[in-house]
Amino acid sequence: MRQRLPFPILYEDNDLIVIDKPAGMLTTHTRAKETNTAEEWLNDYVRKGQMKSRKHVWLVHRLDRETSGVMMFAKTERVAEAFRANWNELTEKTYVARVEGVLEEEKGVFESWLREDDDGYKVRSVSAPSSVFRLKSKGLRQPKLARTEWRRLSTCDGTTLVEVSLKSGRKNQIRVHFSEAGHPVVGDVKYGGQKASRLYLDSLRLRFRHPHTGEWMAVDHLSPLTPNP
Repeated sequence: MRQRLPFPILYEDNDLIVIDKPAGMLTTHTRAKETNTAEEWLNDYVRKGQMKSRKHVWLVHRLDRETSGVMMFAKTERVAEAFRANWNELTEKTYVARVEGVLEEEKGVFESWLREDDDGYKVRSVSAPSSVFRLKSKGLRQPKLARTEWRRLSTCDGTTLVEVSLKSGRKNQIRVHFSEAGHPVVGDVKYGGQKASRLYLDSLRLRFRHPHTGEWMAVDHLSPLTPNP
């Protein structure tokens, strides 16, 4: 018997499923092979509770466990590969975050080369690579250019609510850029923020070119972050 999904489906057709992922839920399994993930829930959903069914969804992109909001899965491998290969050209992602401190500027841009630590746990900005071959020969993770555009929405109790547009999709990108600027996301203990009830980062909107019609579509999060932490 199929269980009721623990999150709403925002959009679905023969090619895609777009969900509203809750904070605290993993996107997909890690080395520990957790089963209570968004991916596993959707696999059960498309199989309609039939354990022997081979139907499943394909992961297109990820959200951190503690990040909530709009997230897409593909229903076919062809669609998944098309989005993965051309993610920045086919999609536009908008986030909202509450960060520590007051940002005086109305808008700004963070741009840097991001590289995962050797254990993959954290990400940090590094100098532009002078030789990709040299990094690979040393077994180091290759840095990737990341650009984060933001604009201030409001301030409250020593924090700032910002809308963020990603021009690249790197691991922990928003969290790292704001932390390195001295304004970590509220609740982001991993990157120097103060402990809070949750990580105040939300995937607010996903705009994408539909793989079948070629038309641009936009899907919004049902319940954006509350105004105050």
